[in-house]
Amino acid sequence: MVVSSTQAGTEASSQAGRGELSFAAASMRTTLWNLVSLACALALWQLAATLVGSPFFPAPLKIVDAFLQLATRGDTFGNSLLRHAWASIERVLVGFGFGVLLAVPMGLLMGLYPKLYAGTRSVLEPFRFIPPIAWIPLAIIFFTGLTRFAFLIFLGAFFPVFTSTLVGVARVEPIHRKVGIVHGASKYWTLRHVVVPTVLPDIMAGMRVGLGTAWLTIVAAELAGGISTGLGRMMTNYAELLQVPQVIVGMLLIGLIGFLMNEVLLLIEKRLFRWRWQVSL
Repeated sequence: MVVSSTQAGTEASSQAGRGELSFAAASMRTTLWNLVSLACALALWQLAATLVGSPFFPAPLKIVDAFLQLATRGDTFGNSLLRHAWASIERVLVGFGFGVLLAVPMGLLMGLYPKLYAGTRSVLEPFRFIPPIAWIPLAIIFFTGLTRFAFLIFLGAFFPVFTSTLVGVARVEPIHRKVGIVHGASKYWTLRHVVVPTVLPDIMAGMRVGLGTAWLTIVAAELAGGISTGLGRMMTNYAELLQVPQVIVGMLLIGLIGFLMNEVLLLIEKRLFRWRWQVSL
């Protein structure tokens, strides 16, 4: 039996529509489960706080009250919660951006020329094992203001992205490169159309790891002092006053901002790599 092109197109459209509906239903179920999990966690937190009855273990309602006070009145020095949050976000974005801009080309270069990496490993690799917070004393001595935090976050973000890029280059199939060479492809064309698309998933994975390290670094750097704004600084100020709800507000806000940044990277990754399939059990 011969199927007309119109019927085939209609069947393809209906299948695509069913696929979109199933994806929307799966997204709604995921959102619902996340809301249920969050509600259960808050209920358990409230119950535990009621049973303990300690001012150092505040209930969620007290956290909400502390958040509203910080959002409307600011902290003890008059700095608003938005100002603290933006100060930390700005420092993270600047340092993280510089780290990615340097790590990606260096990873590509040393991945494409393994002898270059082998000849400089003794210089690069020891720095990878030095935690960024160990550089805080030197950063305080040599840098001031935004430059200090950008330097520390750069160190935290650089090596995860660099290592992921370096490893990703080794996964490029030699046959793909050879096919391009046979058809007269230049080195630039091969880099752009073969190497970079293959390495890009590893770069995105390294960026997600580097972003987490960047937030760990910025909080530790702000705890060191010398500034008046930043979520880490705000948490330290209230910890000295034994105001636990305000400290937890800072912690939760850091987690929320980091989560949202990670979600943005995930959306970009899903947009770029629609061709990738996921394995589930």
